[in-house]
Amino acid sequence: MAQEGLLDKRPGYYAARITLVAGLFAGSWALFAWVGDSWWQLAVAVLMAVAFGQVTLLAHDLAHGQISRSRRTSRIAGLITGNLAIGLSYGWWMDKHTRHHANPNHEDHDPDVSPDFLLWSEKQAEASRGLPRLVGRWQAFLFFPLLTLEGLNLKVSSFRALRRKSLKNRRLEGLLLTGHVLAYAGALLLVLPPGLALAFLAVHQACYGVYLGCTFAPNHKGMPVLTAEDELDFLRRQVLTSRNVRGGRLVNTALGGLNYQIEHHLFPSMPTANLRKAQPIVRDYCESLGIDYVECGLFRSWGQALRHLHEVGRPLRATARA
Repeated sequence: MAQEGLLDKRPGYYAARITLVAGLFAGSWALFAWVGDSWWQLAVAVLMAVAFGQVTLLAHDLAHGQISRSRRTSRIAGLITGNLAIGLSYGWWMDKHTRHHANPNHEDHDPDVSPDFLLWSEKQAEASRGLPRLVGRWQAFLFFPLLTLEGLNLKVSSFRALRRKSLKNRRLEGLLLTGHVLAYAGALLLVLPPGLALAFLAVHQACYGVYLGCTFAPNHKGMPVLTAEDELDFLRRQVLTSRNVRGGRLVNTALGGLNYQIEHHLFPSMPTANLRKAQPIVRDYCESLGIDYVECGLFRSWGQALRHLHEVGRPLRATARA
């Protein structure tokens, strides 16, 4: 990949992308101020959810060093885009996402498949208790409704992470997160009456959560879940647990390039714009080694994820009927 220049930074691409995303973010807030006390604000809330999602995707690229070679620059930009702009702890999320990349879909090491609420393997289903066990029976049907809470869950998790001594720059992260919450709540209450402000908050955070879920879930959910018994090399560990999503330019833009998930996991610092060029090289190499290289359409990827969730919950439904 280095010989092809695909690991080289793409300053022009990211300058254009940052400009467009910043324009969308600022424009959505300007539209919010212009619309004022009107129920049309609920449409603005949906637009702002998309803007928040696109900022999140940029923060993702910053965390992987795709935009800048300087860790300091990436960290400062990540704190601004993550903590201040969207209320997401950059340090906490970066640590969590790094552990995911090291062991994707591993039920013991990947925090994205931990049984906090949803269950991702039969082993987790058997060991489940309380609310996860209850939800697990019908989790495929509850998946999208639960995503409406993901935006708020990320904010709560970000503030909870401030209690960890291992989190670097805790004081700065806390100040920026608090600044985001105060500015966000202040803007809503300044422009909108309390009832409409609450409705805006609910629609915005619900749509933001669903958007993030629809961005990240197609990449790994429904793919093999690894256990301690699985001993795979780096290539197979990354490829066999990941799925690419077809769909052209619209899907590529909406998912922030994460539709090329296999290539991203193999080369996490590769700029998003180069993943498409790396795909045929990676696919041909996997085929030469007999390694399954999975790609499908967006709706099919969601279907595979939901079928997996439903199958994991099958023993719990059987127990409930017994």
